[in-house]
Amino acid sequence: MASMEGAVALVTGATGGLGNAVASGLAREGALVVVVGRSMARAEQAMEGIRALVPAAVLEPLACDLSDQSSIRAAAARFLSRHDTLDVLVNAAGVFRKERHVTPDGLELTFATNVMAYFLLTKLLLDPLKRAAAAGPRTSRIVNISSRYGNTKLKFDDLQTAQGTYSYLRSTPPTMLARVLLTQEFAERLAGTGVVANAVHPGLVRNTTLLQDVGGPFRWITNTFGAPAEKAADTPLWLATSPETAAVSGKLWAKHKELPTPGMGSDPEARRRFWDACSHLAGMP
Repeated sequence: MASMEGAVALVTGATGGLGNAVASGLAREGALVVVVGRSMARAEQAMEGIRALVPAAVLEPLACDLSDQSSIRAAAARFLSRHDTLDVLVNAAGVFRKERHVTPDGLELTFATNVMAYFLLTKLLLDPLKRAAAAGPRTSRIVNISSRYGNTKLKFDDLQTAQGTYSYLRSTPPTMLARVLLTQEFAERLAGTGVVANAVHPGLVRNTTLLQDVGGPFRWITNTFGAPAEKAADTPLWLATSPETAAVSGKLWAKHKELPTPGMGSDPEARRRFWDACSHLAGMP
């Protein structure tokens, strides 16, 4: 990794698992890391753990309920009140839910957290990302944690899994495809600004709190065969810091290698249609 001295990074999902490992890695390279947690207490607790690994870490807590658009807007405003620039944005938060829940915004919780939070927070932080790129010497980076999505398709008439019987196996895989589509669209819209956007498939991550709600065989498989968070963080950190990836944008990666984006993931019309749907749900142009 390249030195990140003087850089500002913001990491969602930083209170545990992969997000915490990414935040620790960025702090180790010298970045000021804004640690996003659902509450100040959780963010500050995560900071204590990072400082135990990186005693010289420069950290800031930021509370944000990523399922709630008003909380996202308030968190972005607090960040902007303290920082003019942002060099790295890592969207690593996510949920798996066994049951369907609806947020105060009227959105299904998994979709709100796994997709709309990525879209809205990134949109709100584009200006500081562009300012950091313009100021140099680094390219600004957006890194979205996603995954391989296989034959998954988005159902534009049921993006929030309201039809049929709800399950995390129906609700979660489309959100991984959605993150890839948003990454591609951000990359296209940011071309020429000095800001790049990439998605990354980290693979199975051991002992993550992400699967706390679902339990069962899937969690057993993950904890048995998954990689430690520190190892899984290698490619996200490479995308966030390496000169090798400074000019790469709009791709899906795993283990430093580009992955194909089959099916809807290679359909520009679907990508733009989904962007428009997210814009509508966020009340943004």
